[in-house]
Amino acid sequence: MNFKNKVVLITGGSRGIGKATAKAFAEQGAAVAFTYSSNDKAAQETLSLLPGSSHLTIKADIRFAQESKTAVSLVIEKYNQLDILVNNAGVYIPHPIAETGFDEWDEAWEQTMAVNLFGPAHMTYFAAKEMIRLGGGRIVNVSSRGAFRGEPDHPAYGASKAALNSFSQSMARALGKYHIYVSVVAPGYVESEMTTELLKGQAGIDIRQQSPLNRVAQPEEIAHAILMLASEGSEFMTGAVLDMNGASYLRT
Repeated sequence: MNFKNKVVLITGGSRGIGKATAKAFAEQGAAVAFTYSSNDKAAQETLSLLPGSSHLTIKADIRFAQESKTAVSLVIEKYNQLDILVNNAGVYIPHPIAETGFDEWDEAWEQTMAVNLFGPAHMTYFAAKEMIRLGGGRIVNVSSRGAFRGEPDHPAYGASKAALNSFSQSMARALGKYHIYVSVVAPGYVESEMTTELLKGQAGIDIRQQSPLNRVAQPEEIAHAILMLASEGSEFMTGAVLDMNGASYLRT
């Protein structure tokens, strides 16, 4: 895969899947811009790992439409180009219904939907407008196996990812005529900052045993799938949802 002369915008690019994806695109010659919400140190550390000198960090809270609009505008201002958008930023807030008070329940739903669904919708809107003007592009959204199997302790997460899948397929149908191709990668558990505590001890052993590979995914594996979906020659995969869960959950 060669992304030389391509410009990529990744949300949540300072850690985990986003960090691995930024590095993978940069290693293939792309200019990479990535958003992050608050951790300046992590953003700079990620930036330092990217080969080349044409990359950009953008501090933005994608829950808010204006900040998403500004992020896209900054990319266009710097590069006069936007070829690929990766909607990766996400939150995973526990709120099991039997043990959670309503205020905490309500807050978990608001925050999860704002980041996991409205954020990608905002970013897609502003990026797609530029891609239409520029003659085409690629959008890859990061979903989850939780969209299919259910998330009993994180129901807002499962719901947000199911909605993201539906949104992505709607956009694939709406934007195909503009040569904008939209697809989804749906990981299971990935070894990252978000799952560090969860993967410790017996819980981690049980999670790894869900897959016949007896492990969880590495961020670099998800990044590889994202690059494939964003590459030339993958146009007819528009609308696809690619499972990346090590056969830990198989849907029909």
